[in-house]
Amino acid sequence: MASRDFSERDLRSLRIFCAVAQASGFAAAEKQLNMSKASISRHIREVEETLGTRLCERGPSGFVLTHAGKVALELARDALKSLERIRPEIDAVRGVLSGTLSIGMVEHIVSDVGCRIPEALAALKAHAPDVKVELTVMTFNELDLALRERRVQIAIRGMYRHEAGFHYQPLFIERHRLYVARHRINEASTLPLVYRSQPFVHEALNSLGLTRGPAASGLEAVAMLVLSGHYVGLLPQYYAALFSKRHALAQVPAGPEYENAISAITEASRPRTRALELFLDLLTQFHPRQ
Repeated sequence: MASRDFSERDLRSLRIFCAVAQASGFAAAEKQLNMSKASISRHIREVEETLGTRLCERGPSGFVLTHAGKVALELARDALKSLERIRPEIDAVRGVLSGTLSIGMVEHIVSDVGCRIPEALAALKAHAPDVKVELTVMTFNELDLALRERRVQIAIRGMYRHEAGFHYQPLFIERHRLYVARHRINEASTLPLVYRSQPFVHEALNSLGLTRGPAASGLEAVAMLVLSGHYVGLLPQYYAALFSKRHALAQVPAGPEYENAISAITEASRPRTRALELFLDLLTQFHPRQ
């Protein structure tokens, strides 16, 4: 392929290429972009012609980025993010905050009495009404990936471990306990533990001598299995309290308690926008150190 320089026309094609790569295929990107597969293919072909190399393999076996495609995706994301920062930065010089603040968080934390994130969001709207907030619920692993790929600017999740390259701002403490259906409370020590790929579950299996039960994805699945009466499971106290009013759910007597610091996490090497700095300051104000 012969290559040529990028033009203004190529910016849209680059955005479409990034969207398709993020969606892992044309079919998933069609609805997101509201474009036909043929139109999407044409835009990606134009980017490939501009760069003089194939960026992805597409066919019956699925959509796969080539090595050049992976490099192009990372650079294109950085370039597009830089373009998106121009207006917010100029607005900031004028004393106005604008742009998009992309936030990812884990499920259900709004139910915790220590969570004051809604108040921080309300204050952000009052201080910077022109900032557009994008809020997405993800799993723990999805949040880490979204931060590294710069699809979110801030992730709100538990701080089970410190990872290189991230900055952690603790917000509040989430406490996990072991739960069982009330009619099986005397047999709790003999029941298998519902398995999730989570540090507290691994610690409980290693220290309590429990057998590993069925795998569950998400708190809802753990609670469902525990309420069946055949298993014990680790749940945040605030979340279990929502079920105890309607279902016969009980804490395992003398069971362990685990503390998880819910934190606002940002990528250390990524420049912070003014809107992100303001939101982090507001989170600190509404979540005094515990």
